[in-house]
Amino acid sequence: MHKILLIGMIFFISACNANESVNSVATAQPYIGLQERQDRKQIQEFVGVDPVNTEWCAAFVNAILEIDGIPGSDSVSAAPLMARSFLLWGEPVEPEDIQRGDVVVFPRGNQGWLGHVGFFVEEQNGSWLILGGNQRNEVRYDLYNPRTALGIRRYKDVDATQQK
Repeated sequence: MHKILLIGMIFFISACNANESVNSVATAQPYIGLQERQDRKQIQEFVGVDPVNTEWCAAFVNAILEIDGIPGSDSVSAAPLMARSFLLWGEPVEPEDIQRGDVVVFPRGNQGWLGHVGFFVEEQNGSWLILGGNQRNEVRYDLYNPRTALGIRRYKDVDATQQK
C-alpha cells in the first residue's frame, strides 16, 4: 500500500513540475478561428493591439502565456510585439528535442527583423504544425518548414527546477 501511495505521489509531483508551456497549446485552442477583421474587437481585447493595424502573432503568444501564468517576451525584451523577441525568451531547444507547446520563431519577409512566432503542436510528414495568431490573419494551425526555424524556446520554471 505504501508503495502505491509513494508511486502516486511521485507521479503527482512530476506532473506539477512538468514543462508548463505544454499547456499553452490547449490554452490557445479555444481561440482557433478568430479572424482579425471579423473578430477584430475580441482579438484586440485579448492581445492588447489592433490586429488589423499591427502584426499580432507575438501579442497572441504573450497573451496565451499570461493566461498560463508564464512570463512573456516582455520579461526579456523592450520590443515584446516583435516575434524575434522570443529568441531571447526561455531556454533554447534543439530541433530533435522539440515538444508540444514549445515556442518557435520563423523568419518573415525580406527584412532581418521581421518574424513569426507560434506554438509547436506536432510533426507531420517532415513539417511542423504550428498553432498561432496572425497565421493567414487568424488564429489557426499551419504547417511550417522546420529548416527555416530561427529558434525553438521553452520556458523553464526556475523554482520547479530547483525543487527536483
